[in-house]
Amino acid sequence: MRLPNRVSTRFPAYFWALGLTALLAACGRGGNDPSALVSATDGPSSVQSGPAADYPVIVGDPYYIGQTLYTPFDTMNYDEVGYAMADPEGGSGVTVSHRTLPMPSYVEITALDSGKTILARVERRGPMTGNGVVGLSNAAQRQLEVSNRAPIRIRRVNSAEVDRAKLRGGEAAPARMDTPKSLLAVLKRKLPEAGAASLAVAQQATPETAPAPAPALAKAPATAMAAARELPAVPKAMAAATPGSTPFENAFSTTGRKAVTAYPLAPITGSKPPIAAQAATPLAKIATNDAPKPVSPASTAPTQSQVTANFVIQAAAFSSKDNADRVADSIDGFVQKSGRFYRVRKGPFANRGQAEAALAKVRAAGYSDARVFTAG
Repeated sequence: MRLPNRVSTRFPAYFWALGLTALLAACGRGGNDPSALVSATDGPSSVQSGPAADYPVIVGDPYYIGQTLYTPFDTMNYDEVGYAMADPEGGSGVTVSHRTLPMPSYVEITALDSGKTILARVERRGPMTGNGVVGLSNAAQRQLEVSNRAPIRIRRVNSAEVDRAKLRGGEAAPARMDTPKSLLAVLKRKLPEAGAASLAVAQQATPETAPAPAPALAKAPATAMAAARELPAVPKAMAAATPGSTPFENAFSTTGRKAVTAYPLAPITGSKPPIAAQAATPLAKIATNDAPKPVSPASTAPTQSQVTANFVIQAAAFSSKDNADRVADSIDGFVQKSGRFYRVRKGPFANRGQAEAALAKVRAAGYSDARVFTAG
């Protein structure tokens, strides 16, 4: 009787072990199953939202509408004024059609009559008829509050992702700040009668074209202009000396120069009348009457009494006259006896400057003890 009891108690434990093993195997399979991961992380919302929803960006090949060729291009520097057309095929969102901008791209559209500005998404090509620059969906027309052929400004922008998400979802992005009336007046002046005009090209500076300077005398007061008419005429002699009237290469040439025969002002001396009352005086008369007489070179040379030679150089002193004579010959000096010594000297010199210059030569000859002394 004990045997059946023991077997009955062992069977439940065995089944518990089998159940636990199966449960663990099932958990391990579920954790490694790729299908379980995909279903947990992926879904329709992740594919339809985020910046990736704006890709791929389609530019497209050139195409014709009637006889007109349009070439799509991807540029951020797009800014035009023109007319908006109604595009009923735009669906329920705030979308537009454009002939050249990439799809999708985002533009700000301003109504030139009211200044109201909205953000729209370019999703298709058009308008296929008429001269409009952009085609507005029904929702875009309602938000901008315009009708067919309304004057507008359209420019491409890089808008915030939150606004892009609204447009992608079919909602309207918040309206932009209204354009001031002063700017609207400027934009209307650039608006053509038909078609569109690019503002981006008009704002570029042309290197070849420089603005002409405004005439200064056109806005001058009448009194200043009258005073200018009363100014005396410039003499011909002064006009000829105006800088820039003579080529540089001929400025220092003697060819073609005319000798000046008249001195413009009389010399300033105490015996002459005031300058204002004098006429031009010939140079020849000035040279003969008023200029100092030429002095010959002989008369300008100083005499012996005018020059005092007060400096000499003493190179050395010897007790032997022969040695002193030999040194004196080498430095072009002379020997002067003083007691039992014979001094070798050079000079005399009129000033210390000359003596110092000669002293340098004597020391260079090997007599480093040479000195300048006062003659006497």
